[in-house]
Amino acid sequence: MPPIIHYNLGAHLFTITWLKSAIAMLTMGFSMAELCPGLKKLSFQPRDIPIGGIISGFFGGLSGHQGALRTAFLLRTGLNKEPLIGAMILSAIVVDISRMLVYGATFFARDFKVMQAEDGFGLVTAGTLAAFLGTFCASRFLKKMTLHSVQTLVGVLLLLLAVALGIGLL
Repeated sequence: MPPIIHYNLGAHLFTITWLKSAIAMLTMGFSMAELCPGLKKLSFQPRDIPIGGIISGFFGGLSGHQGALRTAFLLRTGLNKEPLIGAMILSAIVVDISRMLVYGATFFARDFKVMQAEDGFGLVTAGTLAAFLGTFCASRFLKKMTLHSVQTLVGVLLLLLAVALGIGLL
């Protein structure tokens, strides 16, 4: 499908596509579920976790932000703060290890020289360090945060992600 629109902001070209717009709308729906008081009562049973995993995995695989979708779903299962964070970290580890195995095999088979030539190793290192730093910070602030503050933070970040996708920044 052709893009909806291209626009320049300074020296950067941004593109709004139908797929990004659809994912932005879906993500905005998840963020509204986190931020709207009337929807805060929406909940899922622990037996529904596999269905949430399939939905967040599908749309996250399509858009690349399954962690945010997974978190929005897990917040609705009634888990306490510590088990919730533990489930999110364990899920992220399993997904990331699977992703690294698949992408790594593809990468070494086809794109190793390209990655090396374009200094992609710095990007991988930065992403890895950011993931560990985020986990470290979360472990330090976990005792001070309420479940409501986690829910609000997830909602706000999902909303920002949706807006960035919708206007073509991502």
